[in-house]
Amino acid sequence: MILIRLLITLHAWLAQRRSDRGQATAEYALILLGAAAVAMLLVSWVTKTNRIGNLLDAVFRHITGLVS
Repeated sequence: MILIRLLITLHAWLAQRRSDRGQATAEYALILLGAAAVAMLLVSWVTKTNRIGNLLDAVFRHITGLVS
């Protein structure tokens, strides 16, 4: 009986000692790493295909066409 009471007390003490305080920080770090990886892939794709340059050229031609 004393052993069971001691085990219950030990379990309760260990449950209080466990903490998830760093969990949110780790989750945010993983989300930031994932976002950075997606951004790196996007930048790599854009620089290889020159689509952003073509888009900006088309926008500039359209705006100058409206002005003149």
